[in-house]
Amino acid sequence: MISTRTGFAGGHLPHPSYQQVCTKETGHAETVEVTYDLRLLSTKALLTEFFVLHDSCIDRRANGGQYRSAIFLEQDGKHADEQEYVAKQAIRKLQDNGVLSTTEISRIRGFFAASSRHQQYCSVKGIVPQRRVSEEIRQILTL
Repeated sequence: MISTRTGFAGGHLPHPSYQQVCTKETGHAETVEVTYDLRLLSTKALLTEFFVLHDSCIDRRANGGQYRSAIFLEQDGKHADEQEYVAKQAIRKLQDNGVLSTTEISRIRGFFAASSRHQQYCSVKGIVPQRRVSEEIRQILTL
């Protein structure tokens, strides 16, 4: 991974503030933009970790969906189609193995970075986030 930025995507309001997203009226999800080098990390490996580290089975789409499970793909470019294929294949594999995923997949229409106080929040605050690690999900997706 090269870098990450927290922010918002998937809604209708351009350049929303955190407070606006919290009203659940913008349609945005809180997101992490991940920049990675395909020579060092495959899309499949990245998406496997995405599904291993968070519970995509919990449906959080109601009430504005601020915390919903979503994968926002590149709008265009040479990797957009591959990203979409790999993401859909991962969800299909999960579902074929009895794991319901509520993760939405869509092309990104805009990423709006959160303010600087929200960047690298856990590192800056010295917080160790609780992580859900599902080895069952890892096993399904690496078959």
